[in-house]
Amino acid sequence: MQRYPENPVITRKDIQSRHPALQDVSSVFNPGGVRHDGQFLLLLRVQNRGRETFFVKAVSADGLHFEISDLPVQIKHLKRCKHHVYHIYDARITTDKAGFYHVICAMDTDRGCFLGYFRTEDFDSLDFIGLASEPDTRNGVLLAGTNLRFERPNDHTGADGVKTGSRIICSKSNDMLHWQRIAEVFCGRAHYWDELIGSGPPPLLCKAGWLHIYHGVATHFGSSNIYQAGISLQDAEEPWITLARGRYNVLEPRESYELIGQVPNVIFPSAAIPLSDSPIIDGDTPIYAYYGAADTAVALAISTPDRLIAHARAQA
Repeated sequence: MQRYPENPVITRKDIQSRHPALQDVSSVFNPGGVRHDGQFLLLLRVQNRGRETFFVKAVSADGLHFEISDLPVQIKHLKRCKHHVYHIYDARITTDKAGFYHVICAMDTDRGCFLGYFRTEDFDSLDFIGLASEPDTRNGVLLAGTNLRFERPNDHTGADGVKTGSRIICSKSNDMLHWQRIAEVFCGRAHYWDELIGSGPPPLLCKAGWLHIYHGVATHFGSSNIYQAGISLQDAEEPWITLARGRYNVLEPRESYELIGQVPNVIFPSAAIPLSDSPIIDGDTPIYAYYGAADTAVALAISTPDRLIAHARAQA
């Protein structure tokens, strides 16, 4: 992946809001992203100085320069959640052929972290449909046009006592709320760059299979964990089958905006928008991959399916 030379594309100074809780915010990061009305659309995770979390919509004609809403996205029907909700964040977005969008978010509650399922047509508001996972589940991404989802169970407890995950699971559903786990996709590789893992953006269907961008965490450094981006290629018909997986990361923290911030040494891919409306993406189509940098800003890296799949297949 090649970084956009003018990174980061969005910083906290770009959040100029009329909302009283979004004055002089602390950070903007980990956006969900999709093509909407012919434009690039990002659903930004914005955090204020009280460490409260909001979604803010950003749109762009070229994917580089964004117009950012001055009000947060409204969350509707949250009373449907039977637990007390602290934070809703890290949206992952896919398009439905019926004309609306599926949005899966992490939801921190007094009963643990769940995947929440939302729908929207305009991204001015999100309709909360319901909790869509067991507790202690993160990084839920739909495979567009299917009833399948990748997710990460938080069944690994780190040395600091924080629950996280070291494997990605494929699940299926008939109603988007009740999911059955059917297979493990793959797990982390101990002692290497992706000891802990989780899906990034929703996978993209290419001629070779599902292009899957994921994050990997190296935990064996004394000072801090290091978050990086990696690639796998999943079977088009049975996406829990891994056809290839990169031995190396494709993006690691090197620039100052990735190394320094609220959480240092973080590249967290969360949106991948191809410059094509085709349901099956050609190998030379540019892909704009947006990522959270040090949990503080939004940055952009660009590649193509051919380049990323070649990386996943190369083992030396």
